[in-house]
Amino acid sequence: MNDSSDKPILVALSGGVDSAVSALLLKEQGYTISGVYVRTWEHEDDLLGDCPGARDLKDARLVAELIGIPFSVVNFIDFYQNEVVLPMVRGYENGITPNPDILCNRAMKFGALLEYAEENGFSSLATGHYCRRVKNSNSTAELWEGIDKNKDQSYFLARITQNQLERARFPLGEITKPEVREIAKKYELPVAEKKDSQGICFLGKVKIGEFLSNFLDDQPGEIVTTEGRVVGRHKGLHRYTLGQRRGIGVPSNTDNENFVVTGKNEGENQLIVAFDHENEPTLWGRKYEIESLSFLTENHPTEPVQLLGKPRYRDASVPLLYRPINSTKAEIIFERPQRALTPGQVLALYDGERLIGGGTYCLSSLGRADQSIE
Repeated sequence: MNDSSDKPILVALSGGVDSAVSALLLKEQGYTISGVYVRTWEHEDDLLGDCPGARDLKDARLVAELIGIPFSVVNFIDFYQNEVVLPMVRGYENGITPNPDILCNRAMKFGALLEYAEENGFSSLATGHYCRRVKNSNSTAELWEGIDKNKDQSYFLARITQNQLERARFPLGEITKPEVREIAKKYELPVAEKKDSQGICFLGKVKIGEFLSNFLDDQPGEIVTTEGRVVGRHKGLHRYTLGQRRGIGVPSNTDNENFVVTGKNEGENQLIVAFDHENEPTLWGRKYEIESLSFLTENHPTEPVQLLGKPRYRDASVPLLYRPINSTKAEIIFERPQRALTPGQVLALYDGERLIGGGTYCLSSLGRADQSIE
């Protein structure tokens, strides 16, 4: 940890191994800590089917008992539905693909939960994210990639604010996932062998299309190629994302080439597909606009500058030219064409390993490989 406080730290215990080891490390370092589990669903099995929520709560409680720290459960069900779930549903309804994990971090974990922590006398909130919070020479907090590049989760924090970062703690930033597992085994934590959750933060094993069907009515329509040829029928545009290969329902051609989703015509209720070629202009692009910009640095770029960016989670950082349009919007020109970047998803911006902010790809500005780059 980079700084200390006499006040206790609240640790968000999710029921997984990462948050459990985070709590253990803080306790071993001499901090006074308490654990909290956040309830986000009521009657979750009705929507999520085989939902792990009940087991996660049980595991979080067992971890707190084993470590020997106070434990509480907070109810954020209404907040979560209004501030995370419904915006995601509205996004899909409007033809964009939002990232609920990023929204959850900004609005709930380091929003509502951090406020809860402060109201109850805690100095900060700790989570199991693999990233580093570093104090610079001006004693301002910066967010850096985690040491474990295979697990780095700084991308998911691209939309938090400087004030939120100042009160955040990330105990796992300096260690690797295998080391986390070994620590959990050494201390015989009940979640030492528990598998990591996959996919969207609250869906468990449920596919996004199945989940959205609880909120949005399917409106079937035509599947057409970029030349306008009808090749099939879709179940509803909200069920598909740009770049999707599987589950489209259109057979491959005689050369065994598969179609991929490259666009949506909302007005005609058409799903647009093309073959997955590297020179397909509707699938690959270099020039994009991003909006809803937010920064973790006081002095954010006001002139064109070369930066690095993660086009999506799990992507490596790639060089790009950042051209500000105004305080909340910028033009991005990638050094190399990127595949199937989707409106509503987040581009995280970096200066080396330091995360400086991020924004979302504009619906009206899809990249194209054949764009003229000035």
